[in-house]
Amino acid sequence: MSDNIFWHQTHITKTDRQKKHGHKSAVFWFTGLSGSGKSTLANQLEKELFALNYSTYLLDGDNIRHGLNKDLHFSNADRVENIRRIGEVSKLFVDAGIVVLSAFVSPFEADRNIVRSLFSDSEFYEIYVECPVEECEKRDPKGLYKKAREGKIKEFTGIQSPYEIPENPDLLINTQQNNLEQCTELLKNFIQEKLKD
Repeated sequence: MSDNIFWHQTHITKTDRQKKHGHKSAVFWFTGLSGSGKSTLANQLEKELFALNYSTYLLDGDNIRHGLNKDLHFSNADRVENIRRIGEVSKLFVDAGIVVLSAFVSPFEADRNIVRSLFSDSEFYEIYVECPVEECEKRDPKGLYKKAREGKIKEFTGIQSPYEIPENPDLLINTQQNNLEQCTELLKNFIQEKLKD
């Protein structure tokens, strides 16, 4: 970082913004294989939290790659940079007093830990959306597993590239054993508990 860049202290603080929103802010980081249900869960959850007057924002892996991260590909280095950027964006949203739902494969434990290190213990929660790769491949909502098997996608997580299962997630949601309604209810209860004053 340049010696000519300085942090500019603002008059309005994170605490001020949280008070205005009427709740604490935090990032709930959904990680899991493609097809495990991360985006579906986060989307349904945001709808329900929004209806309960929480100020929310959903950061979705595919959506972010249409703009902020459209210059990144799927090499290991680009995956690391993808998660680094999202961690910093999530931090800005938390500072703004927003409940952030981040849905990213984020396959590497080290990268998820780096993101966690950006936050206090009460501001970052890792949610492992568990689903066997065999089930994800059956679902294959975007046809990505099929393309990976055909060699059209290289370094696809779960096929040619590893997914490192979280060692100590704050919450584990199994989307093979539970339906969308059950998963959403578990998540909503967990999040409301974490956002209490």
